[in-house]
Amino acid sequence: MRITIQMIVSIVSFGSMCFAIAAAEGRPAYDPLTTTSQIAPEILNFDVHDNARQRDIPIRVYLPREKSPSPVILFSHGLGGSREGSAYLGKHWSARGYVAVFLQHPGSDISVWKDAPPAQWMAAMKKVANGHNFLLRVKDIPAVLDQLDQWNKKDGHAIAGRLNLEKVGMSGHSFGAVTTQAVSGQAFARGRDLLTDPRIDAAIVMSPSSPDRGSPLEAFGNVSLPWLLMTGTQDTSAIGHADMNSRLAVFPALPAGDKYELVLNQAEHSAFTERALPGDTKPRNPNHHRVILAFSTAFWDSYLLNYASARDWLKGDGAKSVLEKDDTWRMK
Repeated sequence: MRITIQMIVSIVSFGSMCFAIAAAEGRPAYDPLTTTSQIAPEILNFDVHDNARQRDIPIRVYLPREKSPSPVILFSHGLGGSREGSAYLGKHWSARGYVAVFLQHPGSDISVWKDAPPAQWMAAMKKVANGHNFLLRVKDIPAVLDQLDQWNKKDGHAIAGRLNLEKVGMSGHSFGAVTTQAVSGQAFARGRDLLTDPRIDAAIVMSPSSPDRGSPLEAFGNVSLPWLLMTGTQDTSAIGHADMNSRLAVFPALPAGDKYELVLNQAEHSAFTERALPGDTKPRNPNHHRVILAFSTAFWDSYLLNYASARDWLKGDGAKSVLEKDDTWRMK
């Protein structure tokens, strides 16, 4: 089948034109929700020992079917979470050809509340939502990357030769979002060095927040990496000071160039996790996970694999096709 002038003229947007060309040439249009295999990923658990801090960091690794070196995506859980959380992300990203590495941060993980009576859970969580645990989390990222690099070069190790550490994505939710912001470009108080890890190439921030001190512009005005922010219109948390104004103030403060923001209508804080949280009032919308998977995958494909078709999807009708009418998607 041949593309005619009339066919091209009839296409309204560039994104639509890309899909039409692909179909005309017998190629499937780019779809970030499609996976090439129904085979479950290989899931491996390890402990990373940071000798400098005498600290052990549990990680869960989702390995793709491909045996060749694959880009690596790190994920940092929210307060009280674990490496087992948000498995829907790890499974999908690995099915798309990424090595997904989910960290567990001792001191602000599941151990904080799991052995306490339910009536004490909230108090226990609030107690550890502090600067000390924030810095522990931030330092966990380079420690894990260092260890992954060593294991990747170690003959006989289960992940030897499986990682392409020249292509690294960073992501996280809630306290993990704060961690992600810190290691991928956020600036802090005057006189303090950036905590950015130079090995990170792009970041997805789920439930972003502005700093308690200083302006969003001071914190985010010099972020040079591609960032994708994800939040919801009901994305508030009982712990911390991040209300909707704080979350929505991040995107306007970012400099132009490869910056994106997704706001899911009626999505609460738990929309990015796999189960509801105490205090949730809205029914969970199954399309929210579909959108999160689609946009995150297209973003990784764009900035870790440099797929032009993925970037066209983000900027064209592909993105619109999975959104509901009251969701918001913008870029700059």
